[in-house]
Amino acid sequence: MKTPITIALLSAFLLASCGNGGGSFGSGLNPFGWFKSSRKGKTLESRDLPSLPEDARGLVERIVTLKVDRAPGGAIIRATGLPPTQGWWDGELKPMNGEQPMEGALVYRFVIAPPPGFEPVSTPRSRMVVVARFVSDKKLEGVRRIIVQGARNQMVSRR
Repeated sequence: MKTPITIALLSAFLLASCGNGGGSFGSGLNPFGWFKSSRKGKTLESRDLPSLPEDARGLVERIVTLKVDRAPGGAIIRATGLPPTQGWWDGELKPMNGEQPMEGALVYRFVIAPPPGFEPVSTPRSRMVVVARFVSDKKLEGVRRIIVQGARNQMVSRR
């Protein structure tokens, strides 16, 4: 008998805390009022925005794995990189030399953007970033090696 009374009283207190007595959405506990206090702000003109460099990303610290899988019409290059901390993002395999083979090799740089603030180091598995790129059969003609470069190492996949 005590359990239903306790539940009823708790429910009444929670329901009462959602309102502020005046019928408005002013209570911090009322979910209907959480986004009602937004204000209009100034619209940024393009001249107000900071200019960004063409590519501010740097090389990933270390390449952990490199795998090339056949796909219809070409191949998919997949690389896993290990940055120094968590929070790194916007990874990409950027082609060198316009994706033209150099001495029978396609060379890519694993670039990645740093986190906006301090991030914890944590475990290597939690920091890994995977990127992939499709390369057509036409671009793979005459290619014997695919090289992916990082800051501290590079990995090679051979045919």
